[in-house]
Amino acid sequence: MAKQSGLSWTTLTVDDSTGTSATDVRNDITNFQFATPRGVQDTTGLDKAAMERLLLLADFSSTLNGVFNAALSHLVFSTIPTTSVSRTCIWTIASKTMTAEQILTDYPLTRSASAELTFAVPGALSNGTAPTWT
Repeated sequence: MAKQSGLSWTTLTVDDSTGTSATDVRNDITNFQFATPRGVQDTTGLDKAAMERLLLLADFSSTLNGVFNAALSHLVFSTIPTTSVSRTCIWTIASKTMTAEQILTDYPLTRSASAELTFAVPGALSNGTAPTWT
C-alpha cells in the first residue's frame, strides 16, 4: 500500500444523544486526534539490569476540534452537558475504519480575539471493548 496524506476522510460520524442517529460532522471538524494506549505494569525484579514490563488493558481517547455550526455539529455536541450516553464515533480513511464507543465529556466553546468560534470535544472509551482498525 502506498503512503497517504490525511486528506479526504470518507467518514467521521458521531451519534447524537439518542444513540441511534449517526451524524457526519466532517465539514465542521478542522482537526482531531485519537490515541490507543495500553497500560503497562512494571515487573522488574531485583535480578534485572533493565526494565521488565507486562502489557495491561487497552484504552482509547479522542479530541474533535472544529468550527461552531448551529445547524450541524452543535446539534450533536450541545447535549453533552445534559445527557449521559455512550456515542459511537467512526473514522474512515483509505478503506480503514476505527470505531469506538465513547463518552463525550465536554463541549467547550472558545471565542478568540479575532472572533473565531471553535470547540474541542474530548472523548473517552466507554464500553470496555478495545477499538481496532478494520
